[in-house]
Amino acid sequence: MDFEFTGEQQALRQEFDDFFREEMKNAPPEWGVSLEAIYSSDICWEFHKQMAGKLGSRGWLSRPWPKEYGGQDAPLIEQFIFSDVMGYHKGAGVDPLGVGVLAPTLLVSGNDGHKREHLPPLARGERFWCQCWSEPNSGSDLASLTTRAERDGDDYVINGQKIWTTGAHRADWCNLLARTNPDEKRSRGLSFFLVDMKSAGITTRPIRFMDGTHMFNEVFFDNVRVPARNMVGEENQGWLASQMTSNFERSMIAVFSAFKRELEELVEFCHGAKWPGGVPAKNTFVRSRLAQLAIEIDAGRAFAYSVVCGQIKGGLIEAAPLAAAAKVLATELLQRLVYTGCEIMGLYGQVKDSKWAPLQGRFEKDYQLCIGLNMGGGTSEVMRNLVSSLGLGLPRSW
Repeated sequence: MDFEFTGEQQALRQEFDDFFREEMKNAPPEWGVSLEAIYSSDICWEFHKQMAGKLGSRGWLSRPWPKEYGGQDAPLIEQFIFSDVMGYHKGAGVDPLGVGVLAPTLLVSGNDGHKREHLPPLARGERFWCQCWSEPNSGSDLASLTTRAERDGDDYVINGQKIWTTGAHRADWCNLLARTNPDEKRSRGLSFFLVDMKSAGITTRPIRFMDGTHMFNEVFFDNVRVPARNMVGEENQGWLASQMTSNFERSMIAVFSAFKRELEELVEFCHGAKWPGGVPAKNTFVRSRLAQLAIEIDAGRAFAYSVVCGQIKGGLIEAAPLAAAAKVLATELLQRLVYTGCEIMGLYGQVKDSKWAPLQGRFEKDYQLCIGLNMGGGTSEVMRNLVSSLGLGLPRSW
């Protein structure tokens, strides 16, 4: 498969690269140290919002969207070039759940009212979102969720609890799945809603990591009234919209590019560190492990671009098994990268918040988080089932 870029696309990549290379010099020290910094740290959140405004003013958050909704009608590949560059620089300003997940879903499944109300603020970098899906007893088996939405005049009244909601304490709005027909089983009775997080009856409680940082939340809905016009798609047909959301979420372009940057910094560390056994970069075992990671990261980036090509040529449904495979590849590769970094650093890899912490304690942070990413956004087991059933046509085991 040929991933070579045109001259115009290469010039665009350089423009993105110049921007992030300069702007990320202003990032707070905490930025890029851990995946949760964007939501956990007030100073990182403010920097993220400032960067969102700068990206929005350049039209970079929404290049492939239609012009009437704040976009530029640019080819989809240009947005992925942007994501590739942004990931490498660990760039701020892109709302992963609003711009990255919800906006493409609205473009596919939303009506004109939804698009005109929500896409322009996203394109300008002014509105931030979270995703209220998982529940205490409905994680991987999302279709078993029990949060209820009952019609009452021009509104739906929502009651229930969501959990593991990333960034709910920062978000302006959420997209939510709720059961609108209790007589239907599993996905056939679910509907997809857009909900203002300032609505009366919404309570958000933090779920803190052992080190005190805060990215996840519980969200409680107590008689929350949501206008019926905020339903995306038809009543009881929200599962289809949720699948569109999932497909967009899993291309993983920026993630693999961030891994590339992480590996480069780990290699630089290995050249500069002086351990009792010598310089790590001269150790055959270390060199072999780093080389293997470099191969896997390059292969992952190539695979991620194949997902993009699949979306461009065949649409979301045909690209879905590729997207699921990319998600598994990315999260499991992160584990191997983090474990290798910690192994090379030895006991120093467990140090944080100290001058003795290599690379600002980044690998200590990622070590705590990386296992959870195999579950967040769909477990590796569920993703492999999707690859088997949708991609290979094998019979379902459930």
